[in-house]
Amino acid sequence: MGICYVTFPFFLFAKLGFINGVYNHYIPLGFLILLWTNDTGAYLAGRSFGKHKLFERISPKKTWEGFFGGFILAIVVAVNLEKYFGSLPLWQWIIVAMIISIVGTLGDLVESMLKRSLHVKDSGSILPGHGGFLDRFDGLLLAAPIVYIFLILIS
Repeated sequence: MGICYVTFPFFLFAKLGFINGVYNHYIPLGFLILLWTNDTGAYLAGRSFGKHKLFERISPKKTWEGFFGGFILAIVVAVNLEKYFGSLPLWQWIIVAMIISIVGTLGDLVESMLKRSLHVKDSGSILPGHGGFLDRFDGLLLAAPIVYIFLILIS
């Protein structure tokens, strides 16, 4: 199950580059920028304004303020992606940002839940201080399939 949990989303993430029939690196690159922007915005807003816990039992440091901070920053960045990358219309970049923010946060929580159930703090030691390699891509694992389906359905 673990192999499918990781490989299928990365497969669909790679297919994002071929949404319009020819390879376009801006879509997967934009996806990663939005994913990491959401994480960064959530971290900064949560540290600065966080008072209301999102799911304390699963991830005690995540807050609603952080969630909305990441959500807003991802949408701001989506507007800029449309301006500099093109590739998708503005409304599609914004919806992709919204999907990544919502579903990516769920992916983050799922990975936190898995780590808690296994009684481990980090998913690896390759990236010290970052919770492991999987922690950099946990949002991708759930968001990539949803973004791919969305983009396929509207094209």
